[in-house]
Amino acid sequence: MTTPTTDSSQSDIDADGRVPDELVAAYREAGFVRVRGVLEPEQVERFRTCAEGFLEAHRAESLEKQGVFSQLVNVWQRDGTLRELTFDRRLGRIAEQLAGFPLRLWHDQMLVKEPHNDAATEFHQDRPYWPHAGDRLPLSAWIALVDVPPERGCMTFLPGTQDRTGLRPQDLHHEDDLFATDPSLRWIPRVTVPLRAGDCTFHSGYTGHMALPNRTDRARLAHVVIYMDEETRYSGTEHIVTDLLGLTAGDRLDGGIFLRPWA
Repeated sequence: MTTPTTDSSQSDIDADGRVPDELVAAYREAGFVRVRGVLEPEQVERFRTCAEGFLEAHRAESLEKQGVFSQLVNVWQRDGTLRELTFDRRLGRIAEQLAGFPLRLWHDQMLVKEPHNDAATEFHQDRPYWPHAGDRLPLSAWIALVDVPPERGCMTFLPGTQDRTGLRPQDLHHEDDLFATDPSLRWIPRVTVPLRAGDCTFHSGYTGHMALPNRTDRARLAHVVIYMDEETRYSGTEHIVTDLLGLTAGDRLDGGIFLRPWA
């Protein structure tokens, strides 16, 4: 097994758990940013080992059935160690620093690309899938638990697309679907962001992005924490996170599982 190559000396987080102003500015301009060294090497090892075990125990529950990736939602509710990662105070505070307004947890998810899967997750936005209304820009923290170079399935972003709202949900399996929805997006220069284990990208829920195939002999393992505007209300559309909560359109998504553990 390859040892993660996290270099704890290369961290963008200061002693107060904040990132430099230039990273905040970069995020707000481009709709995404890489933050190095979110996890220390011993944390990477602990969370990776736990995530691998959780995946093996719950693989049959994966929401993705067509071979692009394995997706397990709200793992924090079922595993105490992964809960620590989802509720990490630094992650939540960095997310609020980037967003510029208070946030709540929407949900977490484990995203795994199996070795040699040879399938891309095609360009899409996240926000159109979510039953949200009345919200400002949500964002996701995508934490690499193994090294994720391009050949293992790192993400590629469309900078500046966080203002392209109102689009329908896109097909993750169709390489042209986002561009058919908004043809102007096809000509935006694309930025691929490799990550070392322990690094993280934050991206807006409207920022167009995709993930490359995993052509290596090791699974690409990522833990994703998704944050929403604390003022977000339920739109009334279906979603696995809200379907069993008995919500009515217009209800605020607060309390219950929609927490602020970093506050």
